[in-house]
Amino acid sequence: MCLAAFALNAHPRFPLVIAANRDEFFARPAAPMAWWPDHPGILAGRDLAAGGTWFGLARSGRLALLTNVREPASQRADAPSRGALVVDWLTGRDDATAFAARLAPGYNGFNLITADLQRNTWHWISNRSPAPQRLAYGIHGVSNAALDTPWPKTQGLKAALGQALASASSAEQLSSELLVALADAAPAPDEQLPDTGVGLARERLLSPRFVRMPDPARPDLAGYGTRCSTVLVTEALPDGRRATAIIERSVDAAGRWAAPVRHLVTI
Repeated sequence: MCLAAFALNAHPRFPLVIAANRDEFFARPAAPMAWWPDHPGILAGRDLAAGGTWFGLARSGRLALLTNVREPASQRADAPSRGALVVDWLTGRDDATAFAARLAPGYNGFNLITADLQRNTWHWISNRSPAPQRLAYGIHGVSNAALDTPWPKTQGLKAALGQALASASSAEQLSSELLVALADAAPAPDEQLPDTGVGLARERLLSPRFVRMPDPARPDLAGYGTRCSTVLVTEALPDGRRATAIIERSVDAAGRWAAPVRHLVTI
């Protein structure tokens, strides 16, 4: 992912809500969210170039999502794929502290949000932070800087999530409002932009929640940008059960949206 907001026990009816966008080069092949044949317990999209993922959950009750840290001066072309970190968490058994302690060096900067839903524990792990941070209940957000860094797109999505939770009368309404929030392509004012070393013009293009950057060879197409939006909503039902629905919408380089895909899971 490149932008995510998540509400942890912030609403009695909807104890877990996640809204996230994945930004990537359109030339990099990827598969939509599905159950993996080689790891039958994992539901996730898949990066077909390196084999990892950006967001996924497992039947074991583990969940993770990943964003990259934008630091162009420190990027290594030979670094291992960060998408493997999500898979390692989903297929592992370590708690967050042990998982972070055994991470191999050499990754480019990342933010990894991990959850053990059976124990209701959430952590932020980053190789740009000294130790895993346990997350308090409430609404959090992360983009391409540290957790809850107040970038306009992160603040805007957190606010939209809070507003959607406050007004939602159903899981379907909540999901619909969050998909609209994720499709907001309005850029932030220049005076609110971060300086991450990519130049002002590029900061502007990257500032919306929904990103589209033209392909230099084909201006009618996007070369880089938001490729899918994902919303997860867990609803506490009157009979004591919990129902979790995940909706994913994908968009191609020409701006054509695929039909939303819905997954119902028990976690």
